[in-house]
Amino acid sequence: NNAGAMQLKSSHLHKIQKIMKEASLTDEGESAKSDPSQPNASPSPFSHLTPQGDGVSMVDVGHKTITRRVAAARTVVTFPPEVLSAFQVSIQNTEMIGPKGPIFETAKIAGIMGAKKTSDLIPLCHPLPLDRVNINIQLIDNRAIIECECRVTHKTGVEMEALTGATVAALTIYDMVKAVSHRVEIGQTMLVSKSGGKSDFVHN
Repeated sequence: NNAGAMQLKSSHLHKIQKIMKEASLTDEGESAKSDPSQPNASPSPFSHLTPQGDGVSMVDVGHKTITRRVAAARTVVTFPPEVLSAFQVSIQNTEMIGPKGPIFETAKIAGIMGAKKTSDLIPLCHPLPLDRVNINIQLIDNRAIIECECRVTHKTGVEMEALTGATVAALTIYDMVKAVSHRVEIGQTMLVSKSGGKSDFVHN
């Protein structure tokens, strides 16, 4: 009911405000500036939220320096035995062929398209003129390892584009093999590395 929904919303808002009060400044060391209309408000530790935690906005990156930025992400798809026996696998383990055609190549195209559409899918992402998107898929045992690397020369990073590209590629693989089995699992998705911004990152 409406009363329950309002109570839940109020509870979530309270939690966000509490986290914001306790958290240290993050977002690669760059804090959002205070709202000029709220002279007594302190900066938000979350750059997409207002200091009061009651609104969202796209981060203003106009003051940032244009740099070469690179990010890589990985997603793993695990196949049950019936999928591996149903499809033809290349000698180099770089392709699976099925009735719909080459599965990994199709997934690569989908992942590239997904990376380019990231700002349409994730509401507060900036549209980016990507310099390059490269997706590699390798079959190791019963797992497809998907790696997506994105590059851009811009004021903000491409982590979300790399993560989106890897995820869309994984979803495409699922779509192309689900007729054989629904026991296919899309597993861990993670940022592998990023560079070119305020700070670099490499997943240990």
